[in-house]
Amino acid sequence: MGFEQLAELRDRLRSEKQQVKADSAKHPKRKPSPQAKPRAQDPAVEAIWPLQKHFPLAFPVNPAPKVPLKEGIFKDAEQHLELLGLTREQLKLGISTWCRGARYWASMVEGAPRLDLSGQPSGTVTAAQALHAKQQASRQRSQGRRDRMKPKASAPATAADTTAQQTTD
Repeated sequence: MGFEQLAELRDRLRSEKQQVKADSAKHPKRKPSPQAKPRAQDPAVEAIWPLQKHFPLAFPVNPAPKVPLKEGIFKDAEQHLELLGLTREQLKLGISTWCRGARYWASMVEGAPRLDLSGQPSGTVTAAQALHAKQQASRQRSQGRRDRMKPKASAPATAADTTAQQTTD
């Protein structure tokens, strides 16, 4: 799942949450069904939200373009685990997910400043890194095309289908 899809999911979930709050305000006596189960959130999205909240210059909210992050940003962010309310694994998932996808790779142009958590320049994107990002974006686009062109698998044969074929043979 690309980050754009994750951001879309996040926005949809936020709007649903606001709708539930509005409904609760209109009907204060209504309680949620005891059988209702909370929806499971995508772990990557759950890890990215605190990063966007606490470090908005390094992790801007869509539609703002992403920015190249400082090399070693994980070690810097790791010092803020308690503030972020994340585990080391969640942080790693959030940053790795953030740094994949067309929006991030588009930001990786030669000479672009890399930003630290506070949004301050900390190095620049090299020609080799820009080329790698361009290759990654191309690979992702071609993979997406292949997935869309792949024929849909037919439904597996049922026992009734197998029995009917055996009786006709």
